[in-house]
Parts: sequence; structure tokens; C-alpha cells
Amino acid sequence: MMKRMPKVPIKEVSRSMQKMHELLKRTGLLRLGPAPGIVCLLSFIAAAIVTVTYNNLEMSGMGDISDFEVGRVADRDITADFALSYIDEYATRLRMEAQESLVPAVFRYSSDVVEYVLGDWDAFCDFIDQLEMEEVSLNSMWLTIQAGYPAWFPDEALAAYLSAPDRQQFREYGLEILGALYVQGVFSLGVDLRNYNPDIVEVLFTHHYRTERESVHFSDIITLDNCGQAITRIAVAQGLSQEFRAIAHALLGPFIRVNVLYSSEDSQVRVTEAMERVIPVMRNIDKGMRVIRRGFVITADEMLDLQALQASFPRQDPRSNIGIVLLIASLYMFFILLQDKIVHIRASHTGESCLLFILVFLYLAGSALNRNLTPALSNFPSSIFFPTALLVMIPAVFMGPLLALALAMAFPLCASIAGFFDIPSFIFALASGAAAAVALRKAEKRMDIIKAGMIIAAVNCAAIIVILLMQAAGLAEYPRMLFWAALNGIVSGMLFLGVLAPLEHFLNAATTFRLIELSDLNAPILRKLFTTAPGTYSHSVMVATLAEQACADIGANALLARVGAYYHDVGKMDNPDYFVENQTNHNRHDDIAPRLSATVIRSHVKVGVEKARNLNLPEDVIEIIAEHHGNSLITWFYNKATQQEDDVNSDDFAYTSSPPRSRESAIVMLADVTEAATRTLVKPTVARMEKFLQQLFDAKVEHGQLAQSDLTFRDLETIKKAFVKVLAGYYHSRIEYPKVDSEMKEDPQ
Repeated sequence: MMKRMPKVPIKEVSRSMQKMHELLKRTGLLRLGPAPGIVCLLSFIAAAIVTVTYNNLEMSGMGDISDFEVGRVADRDITADFALSYIDEYATRLRMEAQESLVPAVFRYSSDVVEYVLGDWDAFCDFIDQLEMEEVSLNSMWLTIQAGYPAWFPDEALAAYLSAPDRQQFREYGLEILGALYVQGVFSLGVDLRNYNPDIVEVLFTHHYRTERESVHFSDIITLDNCGQAITRIAVAQGLSQEFRAIAHALLGPFIRVNVLYSSEDSQVRVTEAMERVIPVMRNIDKGMRVIRRGFVITADEMLDLQALQASFPRQDPRSNIGIVLLIASLYMFFILLQDKIVHIRASHTGESCLLFILVFLYLAGSALNRNLTPALSNFPSSIFFPTALLVMIPAVFMGPLLALALAMAFPLCASIAGFFDIPSFIFALASGAAAAVALRKAEKRMDIIKAGMIIAAVNCAAIIVILLMQAAGLAEYPRMLFWAALNGIVSGMLFLGVLAPLEHFLNAATTFRLIELSDLNAPILRKLFTTAPGTYSHSVMVATLAEQACADIGANALLARVGAYYHDVGKMDNPDYFVENQTNHNRHDDIAPRLSATVIRSHVKVGVEKARNLNLPEDVIEIIAEHHGNSLITWFYNKATQQEDDVNSDDFAYTSSPPRSRESAIVMLADVTEAATRTLVKPTVARMEKFLQQLFDAKVEHGQLAQSDLTFRDLETIKKAFVKVLAGYYHSRIEYPKVDSEMKEDPQ
């Protein structure tokens, strides 16, 4: 009887979950979301491992040995302070690989198959004898054999067998050949045996619960492919008749079955036994022995001795590693607060948060490795060999220059606190990162990245001059230091140019470069919109002009708004004739019910989002497409339905999207309704347009369409003025030309 587990009170479980929730909330990981939280945790663990490893290398008895390499001239002596014996892993591995290759593949012999094959041959011979006793005709006998053994034997062999005068002796001949054949066994070699002994295999025979082993050379193995040669060889050796030898393979071949099969389990056991018998190759280091000799080229054996000595030093005090881990944890908490509270003017996407914590890890781990691996050159700051600018340029393009500038200050500061940068390295990294954040602030073309690399190189050179002056370095130090400083900036720009496209694709980000490419009106989808729905195309271009001007005036992303406006109505391409801007003489909605009309009108948002995802448009653009109507009511068809029905639910005539959640999305919504509504104005003046737009804006505010967009009343006033300015230029009054004499040949200008 199973013992019942004690019941845990529901209150206790709830209390534990609440405590865990509070802990995650306090650490900030809950606020990040699942994916960024996991990336943050994993990058923190990786950064802690790298920095602890670096710390242990620094505190080891021999110091830093990363500058020792096979083939390099040693710059100092290293002497063994104690005797040491260690396993030569490479030599031992070679010995094990050689021993493993000598192990034969193991096969198992099945006697059941032998009995089955001999029984089949006997049954066939009995079958022929029975037919002969029944005294059937030769044709009937032939057809009966074909029915019982269809396509088993060639016609010539079967005819020779049936007409042979000593056919009764053939039964014994067959048994003798099959018996002799299965003494060796018929092997199945349909497996890869290249990792085993190339000459022999091992066969296991089981007799009365006792297993015997036998080695068989590959040249003696019989398979289904070469059993014909074996049958002929056995028939000749046993002096069988020429008539039977001529048909032996054709007659006996169909009865032969494989009875020696490869056994992966037994083969692995043999390999394991062989590996256990391998004796490791030992190397000895005597106390006082010079492992590395200054001025001599380091050999592979000397490098093995050096690494063994390094690994044999006693473990470091764990308190030092605990302190480093706590320091890294505090730095990560700083970056969590940085990305969430200090500099973000919009909600960060999951991919952006993940990218931020990956950059934090790369900077901390990279600066630690750079300090440990770069050559110890006089007066060289270690950060001159580290691409700080590259790791700042990435957030500058994908997350904005404000965050990049904060990271340009935070990255070098964190590396200095962790002990990876000294003062000169901190100054150089700070200048390089700040230059990267500023240089890409107005970059719109990919060539601007190369120019930014040049600017970073110039700032790097200026920072190096300051550092050299602080160190009172000689003039001989300037050329090589300036060269490496300039190279750092140029290489950072080139590397960023190489990683920009993959990152854009991976994050599906609305970078300036990507948006400029999408703003090309010759894009295939926009050309198709122009041909299938010209009215919608013109409407979208005008909406883009309005949205771009308004965003520029309030400091929002004008380029994003312009691209979002271009694509916001691509869903109308499927049914263009159902939208008023594409209609000419006939309105299709006159022929259908209001509910169906509302469904068709409402569907263009969903279709537009699907097309945008198929085009792999950035998520910010897709949000504009999805939100440009919010959850507003399609009033025309709603009012029409109320005239025809008694009980009408307004939800059936409302868009199903959420209201705009960004300033750009809200401005596109306002530009969309403004452009459509102002077409109805007769002789629009500035005063009439201002009053009309105020009514439109008030209606959107009243229905809560702008509540989540962070637009202020001041922003709305600025947007209204921007719209009026654009519309006034578009609907400007034209002078009325006098009537032209019919005889005039020139048109007035």
C-alpha cells in the first residue's frame, strides 16, 4: 500500500509564491519580462564566470601566462617550485585512440537461422518429391513451383534441377553445402566499421549457456554478396557433381539468410574494456627545474609542463571570488535600472532588452579577457585594443543616442570598478564611447557609419595625446600609440557596418537605415498599392506628409511616422473598391447590409498586419498599422444600421485593435482621420480647418483613443498647427484667371 504524501496547505503555497514574486519584483527581473530576464540572468552568470576566472589567473603563483605560446620566444624564466607528476593528456588520448582502433567489431552468431534455412531446403525438396509422386505433368509441376516459390529461381536453374537424373542426390548436396557455409556464418556488414580493427572481427557463439569467441579475418567473411563464390568453393572442395555445381548458387541462394549480426552493445563493451586497460602517459617535473627558459623558443612539451604547473597551484580564497560576483551583481542591477527608468523615452522591446544585457556581458567579459590577453606594452592603455566604440554604436542605432551616451559612460566606469581598466584605459574608453554615441546621432545612410568611424578615430587620437601628456611620455611613443588609437575607431566602424544588417534582421528593428529603405515609394508593395488602389495610395502619401511634419514639430520619430503612414492602409489592396477614396461612380456598399460593410471596412486592418508580417516589416511599423484606427466606431454604417434595426450593438461596428500606444502611432491616427475628413470641406480656410481639426481631435480624446499615447495637450496643439500648415499649402487659394480668348495659342502660367 502506497504511503500518502502529506498535504501542503494552500495558504502556505500561496504565501511562498507571493514571497518569490516580491523577490523578483525587488530585483527588477520581473519587470524585464521572461525573455530579457532569462538573458539578463544568463549573461550575469557568464560575466561572473569570466571575471572570476580572470581574477584567479591574476592571483595564481606564476602570474599571467597568457603571453606564452608555442613558437614564441620567452621573455622570462619560470622555475618549478615543487616536484610534479601529471598525465600527458595528448599522448594519452593518442594511445587510447590507437587502442580503440585495434578493438575488433563484435558480431553474434544465430544458430536458429541455420535450422530455419536447412528446414526450408528440406521443405523445398519434399515439395518437389510430392509433385513427382502425384505424377503431374511437367507444365503443371512448373506452374505449381512458381506458385509456391514465385521468382525464387532462374528458369534455367529450375529446369536443370527438375530434369537432372540424380536429382534425389541434390538434396544431400544442398544440405552439405549449406551446413559447410553456415559453419563460418553469413555476415551482415551494413554498418560503419571504420572505427574498429581494419583486419579482423570477433564472433560470439553461444552453446548451452556458454559463450565462445572466435576471430575472423575480413577476407574470410561470407556475406550475401559473395556467398555465390563460397558455395562454388565448397562444392568443388567436396567433389560434388558438375551438374549440381553449375546450378548450386542459383538453387541455394534464395534460401540463404544472414545469421551473423553486428552487436553494438558487445562492441561497446569491448571498447570500454580496452579503454580501461590503457595506462596513462605520465610526465614528471622535478623541483627547481626550469620549465621555461628566457630567450628560447617555447616548445609544445614545455607549454604542457607550464600549464600543468599553473593548474597544480592551490585554489584561491573563495572570499575574493564572492566579492567579485557581488560586484558584478550590483553592476547588473545598475543596468536594469538604467534601461528601465533613466533614459528610455518609450517602452523597450524584448529584443532590445536582451541585446542590452548581452552587450553588458560582452563589455565586462571582453574587458577582462582583453586585460589578461593583450601584450604588456609600455604606456599602452589596455582599452586601446578593445572596441568600446562598437559596443556603444549598437545601442546608439537600435535604442537611441541618449541610452548610448549613458552606456558610453557606464561601460568604462563598470570596467574600472571591476579592476579591468586603469585610469588611462578608462579615459580612452570613455572618450571613444562618447564619440560613438554622438557620431551616429544623425546618421541616415550606411556611409555615415564609415564617417562615424573616422570621427571616433580622431577622438581616439586626441584622447591618446592627452594620456601621453599626462604620462610625460617621450616623442617616440606617439606614432605607434596614435596608429593603434586611429585603427581602433576605424575597425569599430567597419565591424559595426558588418553586424548592422544581421542585427536588424534578428531584432526586426526600425533603425534609421531600415526606415529609409522602407520609405522608398518604388518598393514593390507600394507600387502595387498605387496600381490597385490609387486613391488609397494618394491618401497614404498625404497622411505621411502630415504625420512627418507633426512628429518633427513635437520631437517624435518623424521617419517612423512617415513609413508607418505609407504602409498603414496596405490592407485595402484586397478590396479597394469598397473604400471611398478608390470609388468613382458606384458605391458597392449600397448593395450590401451595413454589418457586412463594417466587416469589410474593419478587415483592412487585420489584412494589413498580415501583409506587414509577411514583408517582415519592423514591429514599430506593424503597431502603427494595427493601431491607426484604435477601437473606434465605424459611425457611418453604425448609424445606417440603427435606421434599419431596433437593437444594434455598437461593438459589432467597432475596430478590434487597441488604441495607439506610441506618439508616432497616435499621430498617424490623427493624420489619417484629418486627411480623410478635410476632403469634405468646401473652400477650406485656415480658420475653418483649425476649428474642424479641433473637433476631430476632441472626439478622439473623448473616446479615449489617445489615452495610452503619452501625447500632451501641448503636443496636440502643436500637431494641429502642423496639420493646418501642411493642409493650407495643399488647399491654398488659386487666383481666378480671366477668360482666355479662343484665339490665344499659349496657356497662362
